[in-house]
Amino acid sequence: MKKYNDKPNLVGNLIRKNRIQNNYSKAALSRKLQLLGIDLGGTEIKRIEDNKQILKDFELIGFIKILNIDLKAILDLLD
Repeated sequence: MKKYNDKPNLVGNLIRKNRIQNNYSKAALSRKLQLLGIDLGGTEIKRIEDNKQILKDFELIGFIKILNIDLKAILDLLD
């Protein structure tokens, strides 16, 4: 598995923070993602939030839309 700084994704903590700020459980977030055609269950969301699962670009876009994540916050992760 390819990794950056020993993690399969960099946005897991940001997704968790925004999910909690939006008062979504993992199950509720999963249902919202399914409405966008993205099939991720609570276990997969936990693995993404724990930086243990690779995140596909369309999945990231779904998280950004649902959780209103600022693109600048994602780019700041590269610093």
